[in-house]
Amino acid sequence: MRIRHSEERDIERMMEIYSFARIFMAEHGNPNQWGPTNWPPEALIRDDIRAGNSYVCLNNAGKVIGTFFFIHGKDVEPTYRKITDGAWIDDSPYGVIHRIAVDGSEKGIGTYCINWAYERCGHLRIDTHGDNTVMQNLLKKLGFVRCGTIHVEEDDNPRLAFEKTTLR
Repeated sequence: MRIRHSEERDIERMMEIYSFARIFMAEHGNPNQWGPTNWPPEALIRDDIRAGNSYVCLNNAGKVIGTFFFIHGKDVEPTYRKITDGAWIDDSPYGVIHRIAVDGSEKGIGTYCINWAYERCGHLRIDTHGDNTVMQNLLKKLGFVRCGTIHVEEDDNPRLAFEKTTLR
């Protein structure tokens, strides 16, 4: 597997992967994270690509099998400034992954993407819906610690906030 920046030519495939992910999440007890709003919208994905924050994961044959948003810096995610029911571990610049989705064609795609992002910054934050036990289990397996709860603008459902840092 390898990771590269997403390009406009990837959008159709990325939207297919997001569609697959919405179905997968609904079938695994998480129908509300992306389902009701058909999240993420194509316009947002196009914005992510233009900003250089959208990535795709390719298998060894060069097929796009996963996608995610990644950015790194100081306070790069405004919704992470307010955390309840806990606290962040590390206040240094951090990376953020959003909108991670895979097509389910191979084992370990999500792990590969998250590890790739962590290797670039050594300090990563991610949030997920309370019903997304698949992602919660993956994050715990990869050494992330649940730090509290954050809220997003897209809906009223709180998100569980996780962090992995070299400090811990």
